[in-house]
Amino acid sequence: MLEAIVSLTALGGSLGVLLGVAAKRLQVDSPAMEGAIAAILPGQNCGRCGYPGCAAAAAALLKGEAPVTVCPVGGRTVAAALAAKLCVDLDLSGVEDPQPRVATIDETRCIGCTRCARACPTDAIVGAPRQIHGVLAEACGGCGACAEACPAGGIALKPVPVTLQSWYWPKPDDGFDARNGRERLQ
Repeated sequence: MLEAIVSLTALGGSLGVLLGVAAKRLQVDSPAMEGAIAAILPGQNCGRCGYPGCAAAAAALLKGEAPVTVCPVGGRTVAAALAAKLCVDLDLSGVEDPQPRVATIDETRCIGCTRCARACPTDAIVGAPRQIHGVLAEACGGCGACAEACPAGGIALKPVPVTLQSWYWPKPDDGFDARNGRERLQ
């Protein structure tokens, strides 16, 4: 019995050391630029851009396969930051700037199929099969993947309610056009 314990411990230890050495020697370094671009993206990995996640979208941006407006969740802010990072000209005429949204489930329409929970990239939907589901607003990124997956149409994206933590004072319009350096005409 003691021989079996000692031999399995030695085997486990030697395989652990072997795997550790292999991980160090066979490690593939991702380019620093890809990491910087992935940091600009929202990180929700929702797939709304057509790529399996934000890291794949960052790789496609570096290869030139995707435009800087690839992220519909990030809107104008993310597109402008990506254009500045990649030194690319940007046309924001077709890009919406979505306000923060959160998914809400209409409990009268929920059939408990769990398709919304499986589609949610942030695991913000809680519930069990054949039970009414709910949304954890703190975890919801507002990507809308759950609303597209719901067969009953019971999920809607609503603006994030204003609380003391999320409220901000909007900047007043001073009537000055910064691009031209003169006052705007009313």
